[in-house]
Amino acid sequence: MTRLAVPKTYKLYIGGAFPRSESGRTYEIVSAKGAFLANAAKASRKDARDAVVAARAAVGGWSGATAYNRGQVLYRIAELLEGRRAQFVAEIVDAEGVSAAVATAQVDAAIDRWVWYAGWADKYAQVAGNANPVAGPYFNISVPEPTGVVAIIAPQDSSLLGLVSAVAPALVSGNTVVVAAAELLPLSAISLAEVLATSDVPKGVVNILTGSPAEIAPWLAGHQDVNALDLVGAGSLDWVDLQIAAADTLKRVLPPNGPGSAAPSLDRITAFVETKTVWHTKGLL
Repeated sequence: MTRLAVPKTYKLYIGGAFPRSESGRTYEIVSAKGAFLANAAKASRKDARDAVVAARAAVGGWSGATAYNRGQVLYRIAELLEGRRAQFVAEIVDAEGVSAAVATAQVDAAIDRWVWYAGWADKYAQVAGNANPVAGPYFNISVPEPTGVVAIIAPQDSSLLGLVSAVAPALVSGNTVVVAAAELLPLSAISLAEVLATSDVPKGVVNILTGSPAEIAPWLAGHQDVNALDLVGAGSLDWVDLQIAAADTLKRVLPPNGPGSAAPSLDRITAFVETKTVWHTKGLL
């Protein structure tokens, strides 16, 4: 008997769930050789708004967790990704048309990057913070705090590593994210969402949209409940207009060639933190 394969349906990842686009739209994903791979959901403005709502609701719990706990959660993602290496390697081989060795190197680098950023979770504050010298009977301490909701346009030329390189550092300090995945290489992004959903990442901390960044990005740039915008993968878009839209709501913006350009970097962590300075008297009753 001939068995029919069960094709996978790739959906969005919003608030810990996997909804279809509210518009009902999908688009075809093809391999590097032009062969059909799957249909992916094409996110709309409403989907982007729903993702921001989910991300905002998750800020309090994620930023309120201890830095050590956030590091454990990020490390857990690496553990689960390690267990599904073969799946991600196969997806990257099909989507990007690279050899198994090249795809394996990309997956291994993505896993190592989660581990690298997990290690910084309870350490970056010691580097980014400071005890400030002051002249008077008081002292003050500056400490980094998360910005809030960060919208990210992921690198468009990478199935997995580029996405991880942009998302992981934003999570370290307690931000939540809404990320527009690579339009033509989105399958590994949703497979990563399945890893996130089965790990210890609270729902809403990471929200992944597939579809056209050119369509989604303007709504995220102008959304008043988005606190920061990472344009690392927006080089082919009219990203200056996105910066202008973001300025209307006083967002912090990281341009396409910003710190590290998605390479592992402490600067990518501190790009989306705010500094709070606390003053305290000494020697007085």
